[in-house]
Amino acid sequence: MPLDAVCLMALRGELEQALSGARVDKVYMPAREEVHLSLRTAGGHRRLLLSAGGNQPRVHLTEAARENPAAPPMFCMLLRKHLTGARLAAIEQPALERALSFRFDATDELGEPCRKTLVCELIGRHSNLILCDPDERVIDCVKRVDAEMSERRQVLPGLFYRQPPTQEKQNPLDTGEDVWRALLASASPDTDWDSWLLARFNGLSPLVCRELAARARDGGPEALWASVSDWRARVRAGQFEPWLLLDGENPVDFSYLPITQYGGQYTCLRADSFSHMLDTCYAERSRREQLKARAQDMTRLLATLRDRARRKLTLQQTELEQTKDRERLREYGDILMANLHAVPRGVASVTLEDFYRGGQVAVALNPALSPQQNAARYYKDCQRAKTAQQTLRVQLEKGETELAYLESVLEALARAADPRDVQEIRQELAQEGYLREPKGKRPAKPTPSVPLRFVSSTGQPFLAGRNNRQNDQLTLKQAARGDLWLHTQKIPGAHVLIPGGAPDETTLLEAARVAATLSQAAKSPKVPVDYTRVAHVKKPPGAKPGMVIYDNFKTLLVEPDSKLLERLRAE
Repeated sequence: MPLDAVCLMALRGELEQALSGARVDKVYMPAREEVHLSLRTAGGHRRLLLSAGGNQPRVHLTEAARENPAAPPMFCMLLRKHLTGARLAAIEQPALERALSFRFDATDELGEPCRKTLVCELIGRHSNLILCDPDERVIDCVKRVDAEMSERRQVLPGLFYRQPPTQEKQNPLDTGEDVWRALLASASPDTDWDSWLLARFNGLSPLVCRELAARARDGGPEALWASVSDWRARVRAGQFEPWLLLDGENPVDFSYLPITQYGGQYTCLRADSFSHMLDTCYAERSRREQLKARAQDMTRLLATLRDRARRKLTLQQTELEQTKDRERLREYGDILMANLHAVPRGVASVTLEDFYRGGQVAVALNPALSPQQNAARYYKDCQRAKTAQQTLRVQLEKGETELAYLESVLEALARAADPRDVQEIRQELAQEGYLREPKGKRPAKPTPSVPLRFVSSTGQPFLAGRNNRQNDQLTLKQAARGDLWLHTQKIPGAHVLIPGGAPDETTLLEAARVAATLSQAAKSPKVPVDYTRVAHVKKPPGAKPGMVIYDNFKTLLVEPDSKLLERLRAE
């Protein structure tokens, strides 16, 4: 999600129009590197978000109100002191740089009018929010940078503010056509044009470089110049449009021009404004990151347990393979017993006639034991191998069941769409003994989530479980015996239920594709999906949540489709 310099240029124009003459009413800092300014404008109150967070630095208007800490940070108190009541006079941007300067008409300690500046630098992990006085001295900043952190540029209270060092690249808008053509002509015939653009010119994000190269349709320098020339004309004319790139309903990227490089893989949707575009993208990104953080400990624990179960299964399968020769041990014992008179004492091996398989066979011996004791040792080893074989088969079955369960929980955790889903999985793991219940007062039980609901293209509804416990509830409690049940074959995933049990061919196929998409094999080209009546689905005694057995089934080989899933949910 690159908020590049040209996109910021478009955003600056939008903010200038929306916030002209706005006054700062309140200042909040819901996060350590995020400032919210509540502004009074002619059209009402607006909330301006400025973030210097390393993973999502940005500036835009937002409708979302974040929860504030009980004690505001020192930088928040400083901004309140200097900017409350100040009027926004101008928003400036250095040429093709990822920084905005918000100029405020304020007052100093003596009540005299003065101009103060809040600089928002959006340069990745070096992003910063810096408050400067009328002389362009730094009053304070979110991230203080001393000489140990950077020899080239320090940002500390009392120092004059200096812009970040510029990259040794050319301005793509100021570079003349003759220079462009000369640079293009000097490039190698097998040049990767998007990498070439990114390396030579500033203000261009990787996404835009790929788009300009894609619009050249793999042509030579002339085709690329035509693509760049059209882009330059649009930017100079201020022809910016906010475009969202969607994977189903999830925003994956954004830009100020339509993105065509992905073909039909993603949907390109025009947003209402640049602020709405950024608010939508980063709100979804924040939601996913919060979910990931909530589930991180469980994911780490489950992955460790899964890997341990896999290693244990591998060792047990190796041991089981070794027990397959146990009958040969018995045969060695019989051969020794039949030839006790021919076996000398104190030798490590003896060659005897093999009356089981013909010819001669070398039988290993323990020199410290007598021939009879060596034969008894072979009989005992045979019995041990037989017992081990029986035990290992039971352990392998238990291990395979546990591995399947752990993978099913990991798959459900990856599909979790909101904190309630994560909390339900956490409770399931606690009840199964994988997580410890918190000491003291137990947390309030969350309202149970409902299954995912879909409507096929022909209008028939069907359901899918969100996690293992919901799968059990859906299949074993809610379903009628005649309903149709679907699940990926030997692959962790959601239980899908078609009420009524008499779906048309389109509904059956779409439900199977939904089952494939809501499974661990969602990225596979083809996935086998079994379907049968609920009457043929049973839960073995003591089985873990979501674990069932079934028979009398048929199988469909279908292709997962996340876009179909979102479309059927929308309907």
